[in-house]
Amino acid sequence: MKRKILIEKTDGQVRTFLLEDDTVVEIHCSDPERKGAGRHQIGDIYIGKVKNIVPNIGAAFIEIESGVNCYYDMKDARNALFTTKAGKKALCIGDELVVQISKEAVKTKAPTVTSNISLTGRYAVVTHGNTRIGVSSKIPKKIRDDYREKLQKYENERFGIIVRTNAKDASAEAVEEEIQKLSSEYEKLAASAPTRTCFTCLKSAPPSYITDLKNVYTEGLEEIVIGDKELYTKIQSYFSSEFLERKELLCLCDDPEFPLGKRYGTETILEKALRDKVWLRNGGYLVIQPTEALTVIDVNSGKSIGKEKNETGIMKINLEAAKEAAHQIRLRNLSGIIIVDFINLEDKENTAELLRAFRYYLSRDPIQTTLVDITPLNLVELTRKKVRKPLYETVQRRYNSEPRVSEERIPM
Repeated sequence: MKRKILIEKTDGQVRTFLLEDDTVVEIHCSDPERKGAGRHQIGDIYIGKVKNIVPNIGAAFIEIESGVNCYYDMKDARNALFTTKAGKKALCIGDELVVQISKEAVKTKAPTVTSNISLTGRYAVVTHGNTRIGVSSKIPKKIRDDYREKLQKYENERFGIIVRTNAKDASAEAVEEEIQKLSSEYEKLAASAPTRTCFTCLKSAPPSYITDLKNVYTEGLEEIVIGDKELYTKIQSYFSSEFLERKELLCLCDDPEFPLGKRYGTETILEKALRDKVWLRNGGYLVIQPTEALTVIDVNSGKSIGKEKNETGIMKINLEAAKEAAHQIRLRNLSGIIIVDFINLEDKENTAELLRAFRYYLSRDPIQTTLVDITPLNLVELTRKKVRKPLYETVQRRYNSEPRVSEERIPM
């Protein structure tokens, strides 16, 4: 698979486009200055204070800054690194402890924090609270077994190690070197935390556009095209210290006559990714409508109606819709409960084949996505792990305030 990354700065945002085989599969938008609600981001580590405990939902609210309360699962308390203990119970109001932001604030929901601290590198993750040695299931079995054997010497009761998918493209020496670096960072953080005051930020995660680069699979990555000189300099500096061997992939594209956005049509790509309607090549279309509780994707026969009324024709539309729905879920970063209403099929074998195909397309998403079942009303239920805000919430307000874009057919 060929991969390319486009990074541009526009409308006060940094926008990252990930392409796989020349198709945009992910779009991330971030505030480079980290202002307002977005100033606290995934990966930041703080000393927080327990402000409230809600036993009936097994949760607490932890303040990481004056007035900023975060949701906390009380089960995490068994692994917590406390800097001040206010009582003898596992978790008490007034306790101060080290927490890390694991989920961003979404609409009315507060950010989520955890005591299971993770220090993430390019090839590995060092974890507090989970002391096992793990290897990504996407790495071939022979390589997985080799890593498990080599990393047994790092096994301890303080932290665990997870080898990431990216490690399959790296040497064992490079992976071990990073593990040693992350382990040292963990030890220093754990040792210094008890001496720091409440609300201290022990570690600030790099800008999200840098984190995005760390999380992209290196396999097939051909080019990272950056459309802003200042961004290029910052990313170049980061690569010089962290990924020197990949520095040659960086390419500056800041020609005022032919900027990155114009060259690749990023404005049009983003605009289409915010529309309710997505046309399929066979004339059918999807209608994608996020709500507060869940997201609904409706499959319609559209312009193919009349010539595709038979079971074979309907199956053809549904299979293309399954592929496109999986693509749009990842592209728009939809999460939580998602319901897909395919066109009804009479043949149970066709329904089973459709679900197999849909499950396969969903499995290509790097974020955990689970096809749950099909209901008696022939609605397909799935869930996708919530990590970041969906695309429609992260794009600048001008898109949300403009009249809805005309839904004329535009080839995908």
